Formats: sequence, structure tokens, C-alpha cells
Amino acid sequence: MTGRIRVKQALAEGRAGQEFLLKGWVRSVRTGKGVTFIALNDGSSLAGIQVVAEPELPNFDEVSRLGTGAAIAVGGVLQESPAAGQALELKALRVEVVGEADPEYPMQKKRHSFEFLRTIAHLRLRSNTFGAVFRVRSALAQEVHRFFAERGFLYVHTPIITANDCEGAGELFRVTTLDLAKPPLVNGEIDFSEDFFGRATGLTVSGQLEGELFAQAFSDIYTFGPTFRAENSNTSRHAAEFWMIEPEMAFADLNDDADLAEAFMKRLCTFALNSCDEEMKFFNAQIDKGLIERIEGVATANFARMDYTEAIERLKKAPESFQFPVEWGLDLQSEHERYLTEQVVGGPVFIVNYPKDIKAFYMRMNDDGRTVAAMDLLVPKVGEIIGGSQREERLDRLTQRMIDTGIAPESLSWYLDTRRWGSTPHAGFGLGFERLIMYLTGMDNIRDVIPFPRTPKHAEF
Repeated sequence: MTGRIRVKQALAEGRAGQEFLLKGWVRSVRTGKGVTFIALNDGSSLAGIQVVAEPELPNFDEVSRLGTGAAIAVGGVLQESPAAGQALELKALRVEVVGEADPEYPMQKKRHSFEFLRTIAHLRLRSNTFGAVFRVRSALAQEVHRFFAERGFLYVHTPIITANDCEGAGELFRVTTLDLAKPPLVNGEIDFSEDFFGRATGLTVSGQLEGELFAQAFSDIYTFGPTFRAENSNTSRHAAEFWMIEPEMAFADLNDDADLAEAFMKRLCTFALNSCDEEMKFFNAQIDKGLIERIEGVATANFARMDYTEAIERLKKAPESFQFPVEWGLDLQSEHERYLTEQVVGGPVFIVNYPKDIKAFYMRMNDDGRTVAAMDLLVPKVGEIIGGSQREERLDRLTQRMIDTGIAPESLSWYLDTRRWGSTPHAGFGLGFERLIMYLTGMDNIRDVIPFPRTPKHAEF
């Protein structure tokens, strides 16, 4: 008998008569006619394996009393299974109880509501749905790195603690070592010069600005790491901690940016369908009946491109009413985005050239003086999934834009330096990793696609 192998490998490569050592957790136990059947899963695949324990097993009585959730090691021989839905099962030759589970184990039922499972996030990982979610998450993370590595992009670890607010929304989590009961004050304001870093700092909301610095030295770079927003929102699409993928390209314009975003989205959709097929079939059957068809549609589509002004005109002529107003100069809401991608285009679409007043200071001003070279990728069902722009590479324009939006240029002097010496046209985008996973799995709540969700009043781990 060889050393331990994963259940997935045993089912994929094993043949009847081979001996294997499997280790995992008991999903269910049933005994009948002197035989005990154990559903064993080790997290390597959606499908576990049925273990058959017969009375000649030395510790048969102990095995037949196993509780759901117990950890066991099983040495046995593969044999053809007479049961429907499985080709092979494992006849146990010996069973070692590695970790017992008492009857209060909360995952006794086959199906629990997602609301209940969020209350036991440390155990929900053992369920079929969350096992599938986090296998897909892991596989997609690795594919993200492969995609950029194949294109020669440099992977950059941007800081988690930062002194800048990239989005300018003031939604930073403050990082400090000051005594909160007696902080040093100057004219009634906290004196952060006495703090650890000698200035006010917080958790990053984006690695973009630092990524731009690297792009001006390495041409093509990307970041992939955690970001944080102190936004008191309890919607199904918001979390206080989430992961962002942010590529940045020097010598690139908005069209180059959209081309990369399209290739990236198609690649990830194709990868999920081909390499996570077991999980995708599960999601299609149990979570979202039209999932696979929708993802296949995105993977093979030619992404349309539409100017924001045209999008507003299309929305105004729509034969349906919207909850939120449609006017040039207002941001698009989810209902507007979904109408455009689902009803107008019938597939993915980039909306480009947004009004400057609803976009960030770093986006490049267009020649009309009213719009910036921004883009949002809209996809059916969810609307926006990627947001990006060509960055303002002209020092005078960028400086004035910062002043106009209330940002002191001296606070980002290092950022402005890249426009002083060797500035280039450059562009990039951001893709929220959890939003991507929600889209590819059909899961409706961001809390259900991140291992340990951080939301208002919730940070148990």
C-alpha cells in the first residue's frame, strides 16, 4: 500500500483491486444488514468516496458508532460499487479514528441555509457548496498569476499600510499606536507626528498609485492583494476586506486597457469552465440554473464598446422605467448597467468616456474637457465587474485636477514625480476578486465567497 493519496486522485486514477490509504472527514454514516457505509471527503473534490466497513474489521463496533464530522484514516482496497452515481468504493481493511466528533456537531443535516452557515464560518468549509467555492477561488487565484506571467507582467506587492487614500473617499481604517484614551493633541486635533509612522496612516483601499510607480520602471505590472474599505454597508456586494487584481501598463491607452481586460475576463471564464468543471456543474445545478450557459457566452463573446453619452441616450429611450434617474452626468446604477448589457447589447460591453465629475482625479482628461478616459466592463446579471482608465500623465492637468477635487498636491508629491521625469501614457484597471468569484459561481453574497468575511460588526476570527 502506498502512502496517503487524495480522494480525487484515487477516484480519477484508481482501479478495482488497488489498495489505498485515504484520510478525511466523515460526512455521513449509515449501518444496515451488518455493514456500515461511510461517506468520506477530504476536500480535494466535490465527490467524496463511499467507505464500506464490514463486521470482520477489528474495530467495527467503534467505526459503526462514528459521528458526522469525525476525522479518520482508512486503508482499504478499491472495488466496483453497485450503488448508482459512483463507479468505485473503498472496502475498509483498517480504520483509525484520528479525531472524534461529538453529537453536537452542527453540520448534521445535508442542507443548511447560507445565513446559518455564516454563523459557523469555521465549519461551513466542510459543506459541498463552500468546498466548491473555495476550490474554485484557489484555482482562479493561480490562473490570475499564470495569465500575467505569460504576458511578462511583474507581480508587485503594494503596501497594506499606507498614507494615501487612492479613491479620495476617506473610507480608510486608521492604523495607529497612539493611546486612544489620551492621544496627543494640537489645537484640538490629534497630532499624528507622535504616531509610529510620524503621520496619519490607514489600511490601503487600492494598490493602484504604487502600481503606477512600478509601471514607470517595469512597463507592465500587476498587484493582487487585500484591500480595505471602512464603508458601513451591509449589502450583499460589500465587504470591509476584499482582494483586488490591478494591472498597470506603461505606453498604453484606454483601448489597450480594454483589450487586456477582455482577454483577462475571457481567460478566467474559459478556465473555470474547463478546469473547474465538477464545481461548475454543481453550481449550475444547485445555485444558478443558467450559470454555465451565461459564462460560456462571455468566454466566446466579442465585447462591445459604447460611449457613456450613447449609453445615456439608450437608457432614456428604454421602454421600461428605472428606479434611479437617468441623466448625463449621473453615475450608472446596477439596473442601468444590466439593461445595457442584457437588453441593448446582449453580452459584455465596455462603457467608456465618463463625465469627469463622477470619476477619480487620476483619470486622463479627454479633449472635450467634460469627460475622462474611463471604462467599466458590464456583464449580464451583475453589471459592472471591471473598472479602469487611462491615467493622466500630464503634470499640469493632474495637478489641477487634484486641486479641483480637494487633494493637496504636496501630499502626493511622490506620485507627481512620475509625471516630471519620463512620464508616459499609461492605463490600468481593477477587478474585485470576490466579485469575479460571485459571477463565476452564481453565489449572490460576497460573504459566501471569501473565507472569513469582514463586514460591519463582524470580525470573529
